Amino acid sequence: MDNASPNPPATALTPEEQIVASLRRIIRAVDLHSRKLMEQSGLTGPQLAALQEINRRGPVSAGNVAKAIHLSQGTVTGILRRLEARGLITRERGELDRRTTIVRITPTGQSVLLQAPSLLQENFLNRLERLESWERSQILATLQRVAHLMEAQSLDAAPHLTTSIDMSMKTAVNDTQQTASPEADPRSDTRGVR
Repeated sequence: MDNASPNPPATALTPEEQIVASLRRIIRAVDLHSRKLMEQSGLTGPQLAALQEINRRGPVSAGNVAKAIHLSQGTVTGILRRLEARGLITRERGELDRRTTIVRITPTGQSVLLQAPSLLQENFLNRLERLESWERSQILATLQRVAHLMEAQSLDAAPHLTTSIDMSMKTAVNDTQQTASPEADPRSDTRGVR
């Protein structure tokens, strides 16, 4: 009888294949959380990020919302239109500059925010916050480098995964941005990183 197994043993993945597999797992986790967010709140990640920013800032210009959540003005205009259609925000022309649109959250919008889950998976957020500052800086630098390698540094992106990161994380981000070399920092020659 032949002792050979019908399936040859799997060969070990190369480092490059392991990186791609890890990226796929991350994308899948974000996708699953986005679906959960949509099911629970009826909002997409960018819509929730915009609503949170409007709530944080009070009456705010649409342009400032776009800058704060790192999305283009055109993208934010569509998001605001959908939020307004659901009665979550109001939009009106600025009194001093009619070209400016001022956005306000409604009581319905505030209620939706109170019931909405975090943009970031709670377990991930808790684990991230427990890391040392240098570890968060290292992760940030690596992810920025990956975005650069994927030529994704100029894509518009909302911070779907950054909602309640504490000041120590912001410090880690600033430290990394100041110490990263231009080669390692994909923002050195682009509009920004997702």
